[in-house]
Amino acid sequence: MRTAQRLIHCLFAPLLLLCVPGTVHAAAATPRDSVADVARSIQDHYYDVDRAAKIGEDLRKAATAGEFDRYTDPRDLATALTERIKSHDGHFRVNWLAPEQRAADPRGPAQAVGAGPRLAPAGAGAGPGAGPRVRVRGRPGSNVAQPVDYARRRNYGVHRVEVLPGNLGYLDLKEFADFRFGEPRAPARVALESALQLLASTDALIIDLRDNGGGSPVSVGYLVSAFTPKGADIYSSFHWRDGDSLGSTSEAPQDWYPTPRLDVPLYLLTSARTASAAEALVYTLKNVGRAVVIGETSAGAANPGAEIDAGNGFSVFVATGSPTSPITHRNWEGSGIAPDVAVPQREALRTAQALALDSLLKKGLSGGDAIDARWALDAVRAESASAPALAHAEYTGQYDRMRIEEDAGRLFLRNGKRPQQPLAALQRDLFYLVDDPSVRVRFERDGGGRVASLETLRPDGSSNRYRR
Repeated sequence: MRTAQRLIHCLFAPLLLLCVPGTVHAAAATPRDSVADVARSIQDHYYDVDRAAKIGEDLRKAATAGEFDRYTDPRDLATALTERIKSHDGHFRVNWLAPEQRAADPRGPAQAVGAGPRLAPAGAGAGPGAGPRVRVRGRPGSNVAQPVDYARRRNYGVHRVEVLPGNLGYLDLKEFADFRFGEPRAPARVALESALQLLASTDALIIDLRDNGGGSPVSVGYLVSAFTPKGADIYSSFHWRDGDSLGSTSEAPQDWYPTPRLDVPLYLLTSARTASAAEALVYTLKNVGRAVVIGETSAGAANPGAEIDAGNGFSVFVATGSPTSPITHRNWEGSGIAPDVAVPQREALRTAQALALDSLLKKGLSGGDAIDARWALDAVRAESASAPALAHAEYTGQYDRMRIEEDAGRLFLRNGKRPQQPLAALQRDLFYLVDDPSVRVRFERDGGGRVASLETLRPDGSSNRYRR
């Protein structure tokens, strides 16, 4: 209703120029006009000139035949166009944003909208070294868009850093944030380095890319250099199109990670969501035998690019480049990357933990380290096994300052005034702390078979006993 009143006001206002230009243009444009603009954007920027011409011609023919005429709402048209063209390249995506909001973008309405999780490397659009990208969304105030630095608000892709039981490092990366080489204090670079430093003493490392849709090749190259020899010829080359110009750049970093861990066992978790720059990391490290890939085949979106303003509020993400590996002499576009260990993505982390711990034990951990790893492995395996049938009432009660409680069908240990700690059973009378499998709880029985005490056990051989 407001839109209709606004248009009527513009039509009858004494000065037509007072109407918002972008709004008038959007109202006057037909679906066929917008399809033609999207087709032109693809033809002018898509990395494969011949394919770009065919895709553009296909869209124009479909528009002329009236296939898009029913999409009078630009949001529906954007969705329909995305569905039509994404089969040509997994990166294609059409978006619509009200022209007055796009005009409020601090970079100016004629510039490309931020590409979100798939940023373009050098030679294509903003590319690496361009600094954090800002995306404009929402309608605060009087239709005035406000800039939101999503990279910063999402901690530059570093979602979770943790040391898992058995001294396994875990890094959950949601995206590869962009930064400029030569700027060591760039926030995205600092976030990535800080995560790696927190995990520097772990015996193995798991990088979770299951919910990572991509990002900057700068971060990819830098992270690869944290696990491979400096100067290794393993990085993909990108062949770019920038208008009428063609070029080539390497994903090799200009700054190398200063303390690479060349021997730490490395595991990468993938899903069908893992795409673009995240796949680039997997592809490079897998092809040189530097990591074990666990999970599902990745998305198969190899070609990065930029989001192009197509006019009338529409923008289209166009792949402006394509990578080629010096190892395989091709890339993963369309096919994705098959895992070394195929499991449903929800089971990938537990599988990686079990494989890492088992491998570390076989390579010769000794003493308390070996016991700690073995106990952690037992706990991981217990998670996927059927729990033994136990009578919880046998165990509940007070044991000196320790107390065993039952809540919602589960046993908990309460140590004095500390919070409850959940217990999980390995077998009858033997449990472990769910949050810390390096502590086990063993119950002892008297001659009549009644539970009479509990003992806490640790990998270094120390223990404490508490009588009921």
